[in-house]
Amino acid sequence: MTAPATGPVRRRLTVHGTVQGVGFRPYVHRLAAQSGLAGFVGNTGDGVLIEVEGPAEEVDRFCDLLAHRPPPLAAVTRVAHEDLPATGTGGPFAIRSTERAGGRTQLPPDTATCADCLRELADPDDRRHRHPFLTCTHCGPRFTIATGMPYDRVATTMAGFPMCPDCAREYGDPADRRFHAQPVACPGCGPRLTLSGPGVRPARDADALAAARALLAAGRIVAVKGLGGYHLACDATDPGAVATLRDRKERGGKAFAVMCADLAVVESLAVLTDAERAALTGPRRPIVLVRRRATSADGPRPADQVCPGSPHLGVMLPYTPVHTLLFGLPGDPPGPRALVMTSGNRSGEPIVTDDAEALTRLAGLADAWLAHDRPIAVPCDDSLLRVRPDGSEQVLRRSRGYVPRPLRLPVAVRSALAVGGDLKNAPCLGEGDLAWFGPHIGDMGDLATLDAAGRAADHLSRLTNVTPRLVAADRHPGYHSGGWARRRAGTRLPLRLVQHHHAHIASAMAEHGLDGTTPVIGVAFDGTGYGDDGTVWGGEILLADYTGYRRFAHLTPAPLPGGDAGVANPCRLALARLWAAGLPWTADLPSVTACTQPELDLLKRQLDRQVACVPTSSMGRLFDAVASLTGVCHRAGYEAQAALELEAAALEARDADAVAYPFGLAGGATLACDPAPMLRALLADRRRRTPAPVLAARFHRGVARAVTEICRRARGATGLGTVALTGGVFANALLEESCSALLWADGFTVLRHGEVPPNDGGLALGQLMVAATAPHHETE
Repeated sequence: MTAPATGPVRRRLTVHGTVQGVGFRPYVHRLAAQSGLAGFVGNTGDGVLIEVEGPAEEVDRFCDLLAHRPPPLAAVTRVAHEDLPATGTGGPFAIRSTERAGGRTQLPPDTATCADCLRELADPDDRRHRHPFLTCTHCGPRFTIATGMPYDRVATTMAGFPMCPDCAREYGDPADRRFHAQPVACPGCGPRLTLSGPGVRPARDADALAAARALLAAGRIVAVKGLGGYHLACDATDPGAVATLRDRKERGGKAFAVMCADLAVVESLAVLTDAERAALTGPRRPIVLVRRRATSADGPRPADQVCPGSPHLGVMLPYTPVHTLLFGLPGDPPGPRALVMTSGNRSGEPIVTDDAEALTRLAGLADAWLAHDRPIAVPCDDSLLRVRPDGSEQVLRRSRGYVPRPLRLPVAVRSALAVGGDLKNAPCLGEGDLAWFGPHIGDMGDLATLDAAGRAADHLSRLTNVTPRLVAADRHPGYHSGGWARRRAGTRLPLRLVQHHHAHIASAMAEHGLDGTTPVIGVAFDGTGYGDDGTVWGGEILLADYTGYRRFAHLTPAPLPGGDAGVANPCRLALARLWAAGLPWTADLPSVTACTQPELDLLKRQLDRQVACVPTSSMGRLFDAVASLTGVCHRAGYEAQAALELEAAALEARDADAVAYPFGLAGGATLACDPAPMLRALLADRRRRTPAPVLAARFHRGVARAVTEICRRARGATGLGTVALTGGVFANALLEESCSALLWADGFTVLRHGEVPPNDGGLALGQLMVAATAPHHETE
């Protein structure tokens, strides 16, 4: 009998996923060299191409390690194998230059400075000691410097910085941590820092950082250029500095995010769980909402003006060398250990990325500008999340650290661009089984924001090599995003308009991998969404899949006096709710005393005559109304202020008792959830001088029980057992936890958002799924 052949074998592997810009080729080179294999590795427009040749067992081992133990920032989604005839040529394993043919690969997000780079930053003997742009293949900017694909230096904003001989040697050495790290630079060849401002002595590099730190310590406001745009920074412990920044930015009472020098500073401000520590210190470095200490431990204490009226504090850790150096290395003159770091923009405008624009658009906001000469290819704001008690994360703003990481879709979609909504806008591009969110754009209220959205969509299209053949948008006829979508579609592309709450539910379904063959009970609670009847929806329970929906239940409508303009006045919303419920406006009600007599007279006439009073079933507006009726908030200076303060109050008394205010349920094919019984019970408790936190907790409990009862009835009518909780109201942690617990106890499967925001930041994914899975004749 002839023995089996024992000669070399050759195999071609095509690796798909996030495999460029993450040190994948040097990793493959080292792995092959350790195994004594011949062949090559190279980037292509579709991923990484590898050919290996050697003993069969070594080739098999190489392939297994490649798929299951990739570099830290890589995400391998698929490896295609093809056996080839062995060539027998042998020789060292080679790294080939990038092929520039079409195809698609995946670019990693921007990543926080790694531990190795931080050690070099602080090492006086390292040639990159104190280098503000230190990076390697395991960390640093990717998305915000990429101008095209494949990801090579010529297709980044580093193209204008020729490498010095030392950097070029590292860049070309497969054994070096900076092999083909496209942003690689050093003090001799890299970007440069500058400090400028009225009355500020110009400085560069280390002097610029030292002067900026001194300005911050003196209570000044400094515009700091980061990865995806400018921040406005000030000492978070200085009440005067924080108040000045709040006044200049016209921010009202909205909370500021705080960047802390290290985890010890965060621990002095908040009690952290292990999951929160992991989120704070991971490579994404988002802003994490944490429960602040009632009294700070040893260490800095943030000024009350940082987050007035909130038990939570949004904190993050430094994620660039500039941030680390701004806080100072050992031996540096002391500076603030906690900095307010808020987006560098005026209210309603997109974050500033251009240096010349920063000098004009941030004039009057900043006292000085700490800038650098590396261009930003696309704006990318900080991401924001909270960690649930079970350790899972709920992303509330998906941007830096997440974008442009793709989401795997449960069903294939046509190539399409979904533009999202007018609030918390983030576009989404999809094709096949992948979808890519663009960065958080913000509120689409002016031309600058619309232009930013257009640039972000174009940038995403270049990086993904997806050319949209369809545009999807919200049905609201007055949305700026819808007008932008119509102009973008023009006469060339079909435009599909998707109902707002249907999109929210489809977004939750897609995130959880549901293929849509079975509908879900979708609980979509938010502030506003254009309804099928032309009114404002927002308290909806829909039976939905990707192809359609049926309105099973909704909150009983009430007038919205003044339309969207009335949202800033929860006291008026409260009185409109009482009017709709047939309850009198008595002088002992806090909502009545919050209004002037002329205001009350005008509102009464407006409601009686139904002038500028669009009906709304919005759950968000009910939260606003209850916030006023409990005396918590009567005037809102920013979006969702009343609801946030009502949740904060409820958290104070969540365990005080088990009372839940009742809601009425009536109707036939479509149930109406009537808050009138809840309002009567709340007002009775109020007159018994029940504390506001107890009222707020009982209201939250009542909403959760009403949701559970409606879902129970929907299951009885349809047999459906999966509930999706979605919409901006479910950013309310207490409500989401209460609803989930009751639904789980009743045997339901509950879909909660994780990486995709529940608010309008996740809307575009649902639009994409509804529009791009529909038959071609259904597009408009």
